[in-house]
Amino acid sequence: MQNQPHVDSWYAATANLKLDLPPLQGTTNTDVCVIGAGYTGLSAAIHLRQLGYSVTVLEANRVGWGASGRNGGHVGTGQRVDQEQLESRLGLEHARALWQLGLEAVDTVCELIEEYDIDCELKRGNLHVASKAGDIASLPAEVEHLQKVYNYQQIRYVDASELADMTSARGFGGATLNTGCRHLHPLNYALGLARAALALGASIHEGSRVLSYHEGSQVSVKTDRGEVRAKYLVVACNGYLEKLEPRAAGRIMPINNYMLATEPLSEELARRLIRDDTSMSDSRFVINYWKLSADNRLLFGGGESYSSRFPADIKSFVRKYVLRIYPELADTRIDYGWGGTLAITLKRMPDFGRLSANAFYAHGYSGHGVPTATLAGKLLAEVISGTAERFDVMARVPTSQFPGGTMLRWPGLVAGMLFYSLRDRIG
Repeated sequence: MQNQPHVDSWYAATANLKLDLPPLQGTTNTDVCVIGAGYTGLSAAIHLRQLGYSVTVLEANRVGWGASGRNGGHVGTGQRVDQEQLESRLGLEHARALWQLGLEAVDTVCELIEEYDIDCELKRGNLHVASKAGDIASLPAEVEHLQKVYNYQQIRYVDASELADMTSARGFGGATLNTGCRHLHPLNYALGLARAALALGASIHEGSRVLSYHEGSQVSVKTDRGEVRAKYLVVACNGYLEKLEPRAAGRIMPINNYMLATEPLSEELARRLIRDDTSMSDSRFVINYWKLSADNRLLFGGGESYSSRFPADIKSFVRKYVLRIYPELADTRIDYGWGGTLAITLKRMPDFGRLSANAFYAHGYSGHGVPTATLAGKLLAEVISGTAERFDVMARVPTSQFPGGTMLRWPGLVAGMLFYSLRDRIG
């Protein structure tokens, strides 16, 4: 089965490592078979090898081919849902544990980058801007809550006057600056994780789409050219799970998100857009997110779609979101436009779980995947090695099936997204 090349993105054009890993051939015996060579699977492979397990990773296309190689590169603290919502849903004790895991997720990304010398443009800070009056008004209380209840001092409120000095972005009346966040080149991060896993002795097979698997005292995983027999299974497919695992598929919804990269900007213009070279994101339900590359391109993500089709002209599709925020870029050339598929859950928290005593999965990162998927791999290694407590902090978060399951989830999602998109537009 022919694996597909990476999409034509700025990330692929600036990839600093070219991997060409052979497909699975014949029968392989291993301790753990991992399906998917994105952040979850690669992090699991690294942490499992550190614990002494033999690991075989099967990837349908290329390492980092899915969302891991196409996303905005934001490495945010906490969870996808804010802490006060988590406290209301789950209680303060569980919310505190999730907050600590969220901080550890960022630390884990940074530690892997340092330990394995991954060159991926790692930078610090996120400026989260608010446009709607209610969002602006809530920011000071949100900051105070994190500082007092969680003793988190790396976030502060930015008022409209200071914000105007930090960015020329239009339409925002306040922000939070979180210096605990990071941002990076997502594909080079994924490729660096793969290089680390290989150096540790993991086997990674590209072009090896899994057709089926059978659980039991031993797991049998089949591709079109081979079979892996393993003691444990990790399913790490996220938005590309499709029909491979029906027991988990109904808890996630694949959606498409889009990005562009401008031509390189002058240093003066780049600093006007984002003075301190942080990443940026806004408070809309259908979020816009952006940052500068090492060569001063604006990398901007905006807009979603909920079918299998991408827009015919992705550059124009995303450009309209850019110009609402930065009208001074009207004459700026757009060099790249690309899309990708991620997985969201109904309540935007990730779905971790057990399929059986020796089969596990994690997915549904809902746009918070760089840190959370990296952490997921670490926690999957822990639960396989017999230490389940931290994995269960995530697995105990309720993640409901989408109404109608995989067959009828799409119409309901579209109706909901249209409602929230309208609410974004009217403020």
